[in-house]
Amino acid sequence: MGHPRKALRTTTVGAVSAILIAGSALGLAPTAQAADAVRFVDIIGDGGTVLKANVVTPAGSDGAKRYPLLVLPTSWGLPQIEYLAQAQKLANSGYVVVSYNVRGFWQSGGEIDVAGPSDTADASRVIDWALANTPADNRHIGMAGVSYGAGISLLTAAKDKRVKAVAALSGWADLIDSIYSGRTQHVQAAAVLDGASLVTGRQSAEVRQIFDNFYASNLSKEQDMIDWGKKRSAITYVDQLNQNGTAVMMANAWGDTVFSPNQYADFYEKLTGPKRLELRPGDHATAELTGLFGLPNDVWTDTGRWFDHYLKSADNGIDREEPVQLKPRSTGGYESYPDWKSVAATRRKIALAGTTTIHTNVDSGADGGIVFLSSILDQLAQAPPVASIPLLPRRWAAVWQSEKYTAAQQVRGTAKLHTTLTPTKESGTLVAYLYDVGPLGLGKLVSNAPYTFHGRTPGKPFGVDLELFSTAYDVPAGHRLALVVDTVDPLYIEHNPSGAQLTFSSPANDPSYVSIPLREQ
Repeated sequence: MGHPRKALRTTTVGAVSAILIAGSALGLAPTAQAADAVRFVDIIGDGGTVLKANVVTPAGSDGAKRYPLLVLPTSWGLPQIEYLAQAQKLANSGYVVVSYNVRGFWQSGGEIDVAGPSDTADASRVIDWALANTPADNRHIGMAGVSYGAGISLLTAAKDKRVKAVAALSGWADLIDSIYSGRTQHVQAAAVLDGASLVTGRQSAEVRQIFDNFYASNLSKEQDMIDWGKKRSAITYVDQLNQNGTAVMMANAWGDTVFSPNQYADFYEKLTGPKRLELRPGDHATAELTGLFGLPNDVWTDTGRWFDHYLKSADNGIDREEPVQLKPRSTGGYESYPDWKSVAATRRKIALAGTTTIHTNVDSGADGGIVFLSSILDQLAQAPPVASIPLLPRRWAAVWQSEKYTAAQQVRGTAKLHTTLTPTKESGTLVAYLYDVGPLGLGKLVSNAPYTFHGRTPGKPFGVDLELFSTAYDVPAGHRLALVVDTVDPLYIEHNPSGAQLTFSSPANDPSYVSIPLREQ
């Protein structure tokens, strides 16, 4: 009897390959000089693991001339032809491009390492292979990737000085802050990753145990999980990236439900070399998706410009542009800023006055949406998750509202909640939501974030500081902002014991508030 999962992988890779190849054939514009044909090769990675790869070189390359090298590790769960359309475009413009399937997925050997030491060692072996077997220039090497490929690219650049430039698209810099922010499991995001790897790859025993401990809320293994994640986070190695002087471009989506924009923004501020941060509407990897089919795409256009300047010394002006580029969710144009701190020129506080008690274990109706679906609807139709604020049951949801704004409010950056919380149990979870509330009381979700605590003394108040996920959203004149807090959301695992209550207060010497970041108007 055959192996059903292996057969499924083989069948699926054929289907996905056909779709991507067809897309690239249709989407690529004709060029005066086409790249050489794609070569499919085997590359020996770390420990002898075979990595399935493809190579595209500039047309007519005969070894006499050297070209900048770009290495593209695949995304989580996607086959080696993922970047074929972009590889051909980049080869047309004078790059040797090597894309490879990361270990543990599809037809590559080994087991999934989740951007661990074996994955970064593999990337260096791919560079070695390309320098030995293609007309690649060892002085001009870059890496790029979407999602998983972005994380591996950043980590490899920190450990391999030969990598001079990186474009990390929809990736992570802090793995723990991505799927365990606020000490809360982002269960839908983790389930998507887990499920995709079970179908398209081979999990190691270590990775399976990490997932199991994550789902089970095994606090005895929490520090082990955090340490495991830190080893796989570029922010741990930011000093090495800075020392190497790597030119780092990062792009992400406001509604990314796998890797939130906050962790990229925090990492961006710690980089001291050439850097660029782009944030757009959408969910995980949706902003760059059309580019994988060879269609016009802003993210991939800027990726090409980034490499042209830092690997080919092209004077295309990208180094003179303001490095933080934002596309708000509710308007069409881009905004430019000199740094992330300048995004929010001012802050306005909404007081969270009084004392409010809510009961736990029931979803009030305020939710962050559904992984992928909700943010894609927001991206395509400006239709974020909604809730009727007047109808939210106050037994299970705490609600505070601003005054009605006489002028539009351009929310930019990271809203911050500060409050005093008194629990009736030692553990608990809350989820904070910021809504744009119209005249009829219908609230459109602006941002949200979860927060979990353990080991607290019942009846003893403590301070809570929570950063909501960064965003760029315009609140129309005549609307107001509302902060809603409840205890259950399908996006997250909650830790509220049965019958628990949470009380929010605002002591005179430490008043509660939510701080709203606003663009200069």
